[in-house]
Amino acid sequence: MKKNYLLSMFFLGAVCILTAQETPKQSVELNEVAIVKVKKAIEQKADRTIFDFAGQPSLNTGSVLEGIKKLPGLIASDVAGMMYQGKQLDVFMDGRPLNITTNELNSFLEGMPANAIEKIEIITQPGAEFPATSGGAIMNIITNVNAKKYLSATYTNSTNFTSYDHLRWRINNSLLLSAKNKYFGWQLNVGQNYRESAMWTSLTKIENNSTSLVSATNADRIGRTNFVKSALTFDVGDDRLLFNYDINYSNNNSNTLGNGPGFSTNDDSFTDALRQDFVVTFQKKFDDRAKKLDFKFNYNSNQNDFVLNSRINNASVLDNTSNQQLFNAKFDYSQPITFSDEGKLSFGGLYEALLFETQNMNVVNLDYQRKTTAAYGELQSKFDKFNFIVGGRAEDYNITGKTNTADLIPFKQFRFFPNASAQYNFSNSVYFNVNYNKKISLPSTSALNPNNTNYQNPNVDYSGNPNLQPTIFDNYEVKLSAFDYAFIGYNVSSAQNQVINRVLLTNNVVVNTSVNVPQIKVHNFNIGMPIPYMLFTKGLAETMKMNVNPDSMNFLYVYTAYQYHQIPAINTNGFWMFNLMSQIVLPKDIKFVMNYNYMFPNGNYFYFIVEKPMRNALDLTFSKKFFKGQVSVSISADDILNSNRTVVSSYNTPLLLSIKNDSRRFGLSVNYKIPTKNRFAKEDPNLLNKEKKEEGAGNLNQ
Repeated sequence: MKKNYLLSMFFLGAVCILTAQETPKQSVELNEVAIVKVKKAIEQKADRTIFDFAGQPSLNTGSVLEGIKKLPGLIASDVAGMMYQGKQLDVFMDGRPLNITTNELNSFLEGMPANAIEKIEIITQPGAEFPATSGGAIMNIITNVNAKKYLSATYTNSTNFTSYDHLRWRINNSLLLSAKNKYFGWQLNVGQNYRESAMWTSLTKIENNSTSLVSATNADRIGRTNFVKSALTFDVGDDRLLFNYDINYSNNNSNTLGNGPGFSTNDDSFTDALRQDFVVTFQKKFDDRAKKLDFKFNYNSNQNDFVLNSRINNASVLDNTSNQQLFNAKFDYSQPITFSDEGKLSFGGLYEALLFETQNMNVVNLDYQRKTTAAYGELQSKFDKFNFIVGGRAEDYNITGKTNTADLIPFKQFRFFPNASAQYNFSNSVYFNVNYNKKISLPSTSALNPNNTNYQNPNVDYSGNPNLQPTIFDNYEVKLSAFDYAFIGYNVSSAQNQVINRVLLTNNVVVNTSVNVPQIKVHNFNIGMPIPYMLFTKGLAETMKMNVNPDSMNFLYVYTAYQYHQIPAINTNGFWMFNLMSQIVLPKDIKFVMNYNYMFPNGNYFYFIVEKPMRNALDLTFSKKFFKGQVSVSISADDILNSNRTVVSSYNTPLLLSIKNDSRRFGLSVNYKIPTKNRFAKEDPNLLNKEKKEEGAGNLNQ
């Protein structure tokens, strides 16, 4: 069944290649000037930060998860979730929520090659048009590039290895095809990811000045992922109709050796995950190009099977499955307003239904339903040097469910979520922004799943919590930004009923689960500043006169942040994070990039205390383009000091948790843009990720 999906998409690609070609008309060759827009590695906007992946070999040589862990200000922890500048992240792909978190999210991102990513947007100030369920911030992973009016193809390979107890290989391949004729346009992106990895964990108990082992594991893992992303677009008169179909299939297995007081285990785990996403979009066109009306329907299916077998007992330890279906229908309308410069009025509506079922040993132990109805309105205006945004979103929730023993606590509420933003523009490139928004975060199905889909031994257990309740966020932020790169900001995220990960000790058994915490405030102060090396040789005055593209010059980008998690009745400490990214253009146009991350110990990350430095890694990348940019080659070395590890203790327990992955990685990546005859054909909008143009604060294609 799963193979048939892949075969059907490959067949679709073959048909498109044969049919979507226009016979070029005879033409006169003209002398033309090629205008190249250079992408910025990091771009600051009023409501978001944009990280370029496609043009940054230091980010795109491994998996998506490995790439995002290098982003300044982002914490992606195996035990504590994902956060950016103090805000919990809701992860989207191509403008649509993934609706997964924790281990399931990490596994999905680990299985996707980073060379299939165009850029990542982190939207720190989501407005009314975004779902109120986005919580504190949104990370939107955007795939692929623009389609052209001729067959274009790009092939990318990335081969990496690690060498600890033995060699382990990681190989990514992806192929992007696209074309457009007078009848329709299409895009097809196919790829695979094979990865061998290792993870060593230990849980120790420290009591009465003595240390005892609770559990130690050695996991040897193999992951296989295949994905297909396809798109078709048709012009219906002056309007446009788009179809998107994505499929992602992963097949992972792991052998884990475990030991502890009185036990020794040897287990094999097998995980099958099939994710499908189908979208239909109708775009109404108007004479006024600034006026927009979009209708969209989205169906998403996510199936997971997990089995854990004991080699010693020759028996099944765990056999769990889950099935999630999501239906989403929405419309968005926007038009300019005449009484304000660059003003815009937007409104829209949404209906969404999510069905989630889990089974343990073929017995249904969770049946969960969530229905959401929403409407929003937002006004953007500009007067002289001021920009204003005022909006609100109303959402009605109907959440019910039951386990095999009891009904869940229902959540049936109507809530209103306001947002407001004001910005003063000192110049076209320097501005000061203040923002407030109220959001909600609904527990993900990954956190609700009562089954263990990770690992188990006599002293360790993982489980979800089907009784989790939604979290309400009040987010405040002030930021001063200059020249798209430099910024200084402070934000506070105040959460009620925050869902967090807890590691607890009960009768000498370590339980990893999710719980609600009544109140948490996260304070975050951060600053980012590029420092051109020519500043030290030519001085400030001469440097400011230079009209140089920052991405082709030698510079050091410095990012630092201080984060403080304020939890009532607990004495917590803040922590500092640093990121240094240095770029040097060597002779022969070889680009050398060094990336160093460091998170200081002794701070509180929710209910964890960081005992040893986290995110402590030094990465090096050398890259060069050949044949007028058609071939890009990069050589990378990640965590060359082998210092990246997680060592944390759990509040109010004697537990110390240590996790080490085979993070020291060496690799070679090659990107080949297959040449075409028609070099000057115009580009058409990206079909796989049809975005709205950023106007004012910007819009995300949800």
